[in-house]
Amino acid sequence: MNDDDGVPPSERHWATRIGKSVLVLAPHVVALARLEDLLPLLEADHRVQRVFTVPQDGEDRPDAGELVRQRGEVLLTPQQAGQTTHGLVLAGSNRGLDAVRGPALFVPHGGGLGQYRSGEHITGLDPAQLMSAGRVRPDRIVLTHVRELDLLAELCPQAVPHAVVAGDIAFDRLVASAPFRDHYRRELRVTDDREIILVVVTWSPRSGFGIDPGLFRDIVDAAPGARVVASLHPQIWSQHGIGQVLGWLSDAIEAGLVVLAPHSDWRGAVVAADFVMADYTSVGAFAAGSGAPVLRIPHALQPLVEGSPTAVLAEHAPLWDRRRPLLPQLEAAREAQCHGLGADIAGLLTSRPGQAGKILRKEMYRLLGLSEPARAVPVSPAPLPRRTTWPVIPVPRSRPHG
Repeated sequence: MNDDDGVPPSERHWATRIGKSVLVLAPHVVALARLEDLLPLLEADHRVQRVFTVPQDGEDRPDAGELVRQRGEVLLTPQQAGQTTHGLVLAGSNRGLDAVRGPALFVPHGGGLGQYRSGEHITGLDPAQLMSAGRVRPDRIVLTHVRELDLLAELCPQAVPHAVVAGDIAFDRLVASAPFRDHYRRELRVTDDREIILVVVTWSPRSGFGIDPGLFRDIVDAAPGARVVASLHPQIWSQHGIGQVLGWLSDAIEAGLVVLAPHSDWRGAVVAADFVMADYTSVGAFAAGSGAPVLRIPHALQPLVEGSPTAVLAEHAPLWDRRRPLLPQLEAAREAQCHGLGADIAGLLTSRPGQAGKILRKEMYRLLGLSEPARAVPVSPAPLPRRTTWPVIPVPRSRPHG
């Protein structure tokens, strides 16, 4: 028996196979989505068993655990997850990491580490996020770009020996999805040359949706004949609830807005889109890096790290001015893409284009202490976009007759 199989002694007699456990630490849906990109690198190996947990730290939302159960995975309570040693811990943030045992691989979400500033700190690279009790907690810290390695050396030099520049597996999957553009468009009910405008917003009162709740209806009205699709950050759904958010959007939905299902994958919609409108969400940088024209949505001040993909997009992509017609502004975004903006951003998103899966797999097996299987795992395209099917109460246009 292994001492890192993650099987509590009371459960061992129920197990059909006992191998090393891979614990997916999912404090929220965004971390879960990023870590799910790594699971195909291990899933066919009979020597490992994946399990999930949502840390109990007072900030978790139920969505992550609900999604794990819906997908037929084993969800451990925080107490169960902390009882045994795991062969590998996959972490999308530092939350809950000190409560579990096992070698940890820390994988960033949202376009890598070092994108945003919070006061004097750079999110994701601050020693308070990487160190615990005087030591670096993750055994391996995944960086997407060598630029982040320079920042890490400046901000938390103790963590540099733990870092590996692996590239960005989320971006690699986005690029691998490009040949299936027609499939993604059909899923959004577009089978002709009708243009698709994808509108992507992040969360917080500073976001595009936070400062302007009417933006979706305004975009639908400004682009007659186009299919306008909305993709909202998972935190918006988690904090406010599906029914409430769709209630807020009901006016735009009645006018023709298509809303991607809560917590669904955004990459297929990016590939399908002719244009992307985005606030400071990292999806805007991903979209531009993949070749989509991006028109920025106005938002409140959000400090960005100079030279990061999101900062470069904010500096060089045009900003939507609702006082002017929308379509010429989208064409200006296309012009910026044609002049090399997307290629520049792609070069900032990853230093290892197309190689993230291979590098990450090697690191995971090294931490597991197992030989890496000879069979390679190809980069898989993103799943088809899912449209919301939640019932929306129509907005009455006049007082009903008594």
